[in-house]
Amino acid sequence: MSAIYVLLGLTLLTVGGDFLVRGAVALSFRLNLSKMVIGMTVVSFATSAPELLVSLNAALEGSSAIAINNVVGSNIANIGLVLGLTGMVGLIAVDRSFFRLNWPAMMIFSLALCYFIQNDGIITRIEGLILFVAMVVFILFLLKTSSEPDLDEVNEATLSRVSLFKLILWLTIGGVALYMGSEFLVVGAIDLAKAFNVSETVISVSVVAIGTSVPELAASLIAVVKKEKAISMGNLIGSNIFNIGTVIGVTAMIIPIPVTDAAALNVNLAWMMAYAGGVALLILLPKRLFVSRPKGLILFFSYMIFMYLTFSTP
Repeated sequence: MSAIYVLLGLTLLTVGGDFLVRGAVALSFRLNLSKMVIGMTVVSFATSAPELLVSLNAALEGSSAIAINNVVGSNIANIGLVLGLTGMVGLIAVDRSFFRLNWPAMMIFSLALCYFIQNDGIITRIEGLILFVAMVVFILFLLKTSSEPDLDEVNEATLSRVSLFKLILWLTIGGVALYMGSEFLVVGAIDLAKAFNVSETVISVSVVAIGTSVPELAASLIAVVKKEKAISMGNLIGSNIFNIGTVIGVTAMIIPIPVTDAAALNVNLAWMMAYAGGVALLILLPKRLFVSRPKGLILFFSYMIFMYLTFSTP
């Protein structure tokens, strides 16, 4: 029964994420946001909604390991799995703003999360508030420095002409599906951990993290196929920032998140930081400022190594 819950949860998260992403992009056109800002804010927030609901539900259920490792695992999956697969599908151009703002912001949020966890073994309400306020400041800065989109370049032209009724319907369906999916996934993940005698940390950093990263994968693959490269790269980096600032921040503000499996979490945090730093080095390698098929393969196979070590480590 637990496997059915997990599958049902993943299905609802996928459907909900798809509706939410479409609604979010349509809404962003009404607000006249640039494509990079769409990816860094609206799409990132929409695709991070599963992580938020899953982590919040897990924390309220007393499964803090799932709440934290879901975010850490999702950030690892976003770069290793999602960016890796996306790079294997098509060449992704990286804007120079990646190094001026997006990547430094991701590193700062990642380092802040590591510090809060290592400091006293718990993410307090104050620390959650700090992360969330920093997230708000980051969004406001993006919006202030953004330029209006060139709708002639938008391949998904229909999304720029969606009626207000359909937009609200998409957002509603997406929100309800994500909520129900998160409920099923958390219950199923906890039962699976007990059934296979593995820790909640392992389940959350693998099955749950991949499940909640499905919207990022879908949005990025669709974006790269439709030549919307700014949305694709911006979505992934923005999602990693949102996962820490919004998911961990909001969850900790509601209920403090204690660390229950410090050794395993520290290993996962090390992988998260390695991916966050490594992706910048990879982008600087020839062909510079591009994520090519070879680079995508490197990211993907390194993620397979991470998954192997996760399940093989006692």
